[in-house]
Amino acid sequence: MTQGGDALDLASKAELTPEQKAALVMSLKNKLEGLVAQHTDVLESLAPKVRKRVDVLRAIQSKHDELEAKFIEERTALEAKYLKLYEPLYSKRSEIVTGVVEVDGITKGGDETPAEPKEKGVPDFWLNAMKNNEILAEEIQKRDEEALKYLKNIEWCRIDDPKGFKIVFSFDANPFFKNSVLTKTYHMIDEDDPILEKAIGTEIEWYPGKCLTKRVLQKKPKKGSKDTKPIIMTQERKSFFNFFNPPQVPDVDEKIDEDTAVQLQDQMEQDYDIGSAIREKIIPHAVSWFTGEAQDEDYDGTILEDDENNSEDEEDDYDEDDEEDEEDE
Repeated sequence: MTQGGDALDLASKAELTPEQKAALVMSLKNKLEGLVAQHTDVLESLAPKVRKRVDVLRAIQSKHDELEAKFIEERTALEAKYLKLYEPLYSKRSEIVTGVVEVDGITKGGDETPAEPKEKGVPDFWLNAMKNNEILAEEIQKRDEEALKYLKNIEWCRIDDPKGFKIVFSFDANPFFKNSVLTKTYHMIDEDDPILEKAIGTEIEWYPGKCLTKRVLQKKPKKGSKDTKPIIMTQERKSFFNFFNPPQVPDVDEKIDEDTAVQLQDQMEQDYDIGSAIREKIIPHAVSWFTGEAQDEDYDGTILEDDENNSEDEEDDYDEDDEEDEEDE
């Protein structure tokens, strides 16, 4: 995550109850008191004249902090104002992308040649917009693309109780899952740092044999075994649609080792990065990502690790059963 990684470390240990939040506040208070004690030691070590100058600087800092608090308050109100102003533009964009309305200068059936397919709107608009973003491109697998072609709109909104935001993905009817809407909701303890409390995604109702986040495997029985029936099992696999099944924070009384905690922290940060990229980059500048203009401006040339090196077909004893019924996830 680009911001607030340290703050996430405090909030990611558990889904916080009011008592746990109070404990968190007390912990922060204790740390602040420790810092104050350290600062007091620094001040006491200064020469009297220097200390007096520093006291004046601290008074200036206090005035700055008061202004900053007002800035944050006004910024929130200003953002809410402009989100409402954006809404009709996003609606118009959606209507054009999905072919609900036609743009000026195009007559129905007037521009197509006999060999040219009659396409409505802008096909694969959101799929290609997301693929041109380096963070999202790493998540979208080849097998995901056919399902994402049915994605007709992405929106986001703030939520107030608890604080946070929700990303809404609207899909046309498709052969992969029953849901017409998939959502991802981020609950924040503090949006300005930000401090993430938890993330919640829609449970996808996959059609039999169409799940993109798991695959069905058949383990061949050992030679000479009396049981000749293959063992059917499922295996997790990388997919953009894992975005809707975010990492879950363990209960307070559940003990986890340090390595697991670090891994969970990384997963939560990566999940938040994906949500932030969609909310802050893709949704407001979708056409620029679709054309690649935003990619030219935003992409820093960093070479990303190729996760495809970790082959899904590592074990020779397993065969993928693409057509076998998978349990609905």
